[in-house]
Amino acid sequence: MVYLDHAATTAVRPEAVADMTEEFGLLGNPSSLHGAGRRARRTVEEARESVADSLGCTPNEVVFTGGGTEADNLALKGLFWARNRADPARRRILASAVEHHAVLDPVHWLAEQQNAVFEELPVDSFGRVSPEGLRAAIARNPGDVAVVSVMWANNEVGTVQPVSELAAVAREHGIPFHTDAVQAVGAEPVDFAASGVSALTVTGHKLGGPTGAGALLLARGTDPVPVLHGGGQEREVRSGTLMTPLLRGFATALRLAVDEREEHARDLARMRDDLVAAVRERVPDAELNGHPELRLPGNAHLSFPGCEGDALLMLLDARGIACSTGSACSAGVAQASHVLLAMGADPETARSSLRFSLGRGSTRADVDALGEAIGPAVERARAARRKRRAA
Repeated sequence: MVYLDHAATTAVRPEAVADMTEEFGLLGNPSSLHGAGRRARRTVEEARESVADSLGCTPNEVVFTGGGTEADNLALKGLFWARNRADPARRRILASAVEHHAVLDPVHWLAEQQNAVFEELPVDSFGRVSPEGLRAAIARNPGDVAVVSVMWANNEVGTVQPVSELAAVAREHGIPFHTDAVQAVGAEPVDFAASGVSALTVTGHKLGGPTGAGALLLARGTDPVPVLHGGGQEREVRSGTLMTPLLRGFATALRLAVDEREEHARDLARMRDDLVAAVRERVPDAELNGHPELRLPGNAHLSFPGCEGDALLMLLDARGIACSTGSACSAGVAQASHVLLAMGADPETARSSLRFSLGRGSTRADVDALGEAIGPAVERARAARRKRRAA
């Protein structure tokens, strides 16, 4: 199989597998007071210190979660509740129109069930939120904004946001700023303290760690209301028995991804440019989406006029090539990409797009295989679409 869907998930690194395998053979709940529990607690705290060192924060700013979706929910719901309870006038949530559904769905739920007011921050044709746009949105009534959320890098088109500038605008008004950095960590330089954000989401399975382990970084003084209640683990922000083996593997994969980031990103960017060139050589009217420069190094999101993205995906899959029509969490749902629509694309273009994402293990042979397959696949997809319309 030619795997070009690393943005959805990527292979667990051997080093992380080795650490988790060793840990799975050991007993101990990190909340227990006996020797076995203290040993497990030490492993958890070493993982916490490693995550903090990798992401530019202090260990007490790391709250472990079961992954990115949980971290996003904790950030959005928890910060909204905390701010709204302190001042009921703070009802407005500002989030970009191109967020992942792990942000958009909790925000919509808060609007429907918790009396929040959701306001989308518009993006330009590349998918970027401008600091001026955020400033204008806040200025309409600074006292009613509960929280702002803008992702570090888009999971579909790969566009990187001006996060530090946006966070600075929110900070001027004392508003907490959350960013989903799931796609950015390991591909872009991510430094929590330097960015100025209040809360940051990261997960393991996007960077060579296990599924089921992630973290929400919370700056000092940023205290969300808990979403989960129970044993009071993770400073009573996130209850639940800590997954010691997965956290050890997560920390190992994160450390390696950050340490190797610069060289890895350069390699991916070169390979991505070759992939785009190979596709355009066979399909000259294919259009690259997202920012041409400020984008993730392994992301190539292209629209193919006259095609249905789902049909084209299945034709490539039949040739052993795995890619995506966008967010894997929305797979199987035939609808236009909300990201492309927010960027100004028409619905037909938004349904004609595929995301090819490279990662560790991607090779020039993968690019060549796509180059050979894409021309005939597009021809078949266009012919099938013409036939359906003529029927």
